[in-house]
Amino acid sequence: MTSWTPELSHYDGPRYLAIAKALSADVTSGRLPPGSRLPTHRELAYRLGVTVGTVSRAYAEAQRHGLTSGEVGRGTYVRGGRGSSGSDRVLALEEARAPNLIDFSVNLPVMGASTQAFADALTALARTEGLDQLLEYQPDRGLSRHRAAGAKWIARSGVEAPPERVVVTNGAQHGMQAVFTAITRAGDVVLSEPLTYPGMTELADHLGIRLQGVAMDGDGLLPDALDEACRLHRPRAVYLMANLQNPTTAVMPEDRRRTVAEIARRHDVFLVEDDVYGFLPPERPPSLARFAPEITFHVTSLSKSVAPGLRVGYVLVPEGFAARLGAVIRSTCRMAGLATAEIATRWIEDGTADRMAEFQRREVRDRQEMAGRLLQGIQYDTRPDSFHLWLHLPEPWRADEFTAHARARNVIVLPAAFFTVGRAQPPHAVRLCLGATRERDQVEKGLGIIADILAQPAQSLPSVI
Repeated sequence: MTSWTPELSHYDGPRYLAIAKALSADVTSGRLPPGSRLPTHRELAYRLGVTVGTVSRAYAEAQRHGLTSGEVGRGTYVRGGRGSSGSDRVLALEEARAPNLIDFSVNLPVMGASTQAFADALTALARTEGLDQLLEYQPDRGLSRHRAAGAKWIARSGVEAPPERVVVTNGAQHGMQAVFTAITRAGDVVLSEPLTYPGMTELADHLGIRLQGVAMDGDGLLPDALDEACRLHRPRAVYLMANLQNPTTAVMPEDRRRTVAEIARRHDVFLVEDDVYGFLPPERPPSLARFAPEITFHVTSLSKSVAPGLRVGYVLVPEGFAARLGAVIRSTCRMAGLATAEIATRWIEDGTADRMAEFQRREVRDRQEMAGRLLQGIQYDTRPDSFHLWLHLPEPWRADEFTAHARARNVIVLPAAFFTVGRAQPPHAVRLCLGATRERDQVEKGLGIIADILAQPAQSLPSVI
C-alpha cells in the first residue's frame, strides 16, 4: 500500500473533490502509477484530518470517472490501460466519458423533447421587439412577468405563490445558495436527512455550515428525531426534500408535513424545501410552505422537468425576505440570466413547459416498469414516478466494490458515500438514475448488467484492477 498523501492547497471547493482532483493529478504525473494501492479510507482520513466519509466520497468520485477501482476484499487501486505508445494511462477526471458508458450516476431528465422547442424559442426570441432590453441590467429578483411565471409554476405544488414573494434564480442550486447565504452564517447548524442531495453537502462546505443528519424512515424525517435535534443543536434551518427525496425516493405524508412545520415553528427554525422533483407525482401532499409560510423557503426549477441547461429556478420566500434574497443575488451574479428566464416564461405561459413535464412523467413511468421487470427479486426503494431508485446491496457486497465492478462493465452508479451526511457510516447501497442515458435499449442493457452482477456471489467475481 502506498503512503500517498495528497497536496490539497492547490484545489478549491469541497474537500472530497479536492482529494479526487489531487488523485487525478498525481496519477497523470506518474506519482501514482497504475496498480498502486491507495491508503485505506480511515488511514487517509487520519492523515488529512478529515472524516472517513469525505475520503469515501473522494474515492467514489475517482471510481465514477474510471480513475480507480476496488479489488474485492483488498482495497482501492489505480486503474491502467495500454496506451498507443505502450505506456499505461488512466481516464482523468477532466476527460470526457467514453461513448459506450451507461450512465446511471446523474439525475437528469430524459433529453430530446426540449431540443426542438429550444431551437424554436431562440428563433422567436431573435424576432422579439425590444430584444436589447434583455441585454441590460434588470431587477435582481427578476422581471415582474418572469416572477409571475415562476409563481404560476410553483402554484402547481399546491401552495399560493404571490409574485412579489417569488425570486428568479439561475437554477435550484443557485436558489439554495442564495437562501442559505441570506439566512445563515459560517458555523451555523443546518439539519437534513442523513442521506441527502450531494449539492447540499457541497454548499454547506462552501459556506462553512455544519450539516447534521436527522433520522428518517420511508416517509422522510422522523418528527421525534427532528424535535430532539432542534433542542440539541439549535439549528438555523432544516433542509429537506419532501417529494421523492434524493436518494431514497421517500415522500412525506401530509400529516407528517404538518408536524414538521409545527416543530420548526416551535423552535424558530427555517425550513428550506427543495422541490425539484415535486412535478413528477400526479398527486402529492401540499408543500410545507402551505403549513408554515412565514418560515419556509420553497425552492424549485425547470432542470428536471424541462432541461438542466436552461438554468432557471424559482424561490418562494417568506413575507419580507425577497429583498434580502435579491441583495444576495446582486452581490454574486447581479441577476438571473434574462434570456433563459424569458424562454422559461414563454414556455410556462403557452403550456410548453407543462407538455415537457408530462413527457418526463410518461418516460419515467416506462423506465420504472423496465426496472421492475429487470430487477425483479432485488431489493430497492423507488416510486413509479421517480427518476431514480435506491438499490440495497445484498451481503457481502460493499458499495465501493459494487461501484467498481459496475464501472468495469461500463455502467456508472453512485455509492451511498456520496449522500451520507457527516461521520455516519454509509449504508451498503447505490443510487441508479434512469434518465441520463437517452436510449431505452441502453437503459435496459445497463439494468441487465446490474442484475447480472448481483446474481453472482461477490466472491466468485473476478478482481477489478
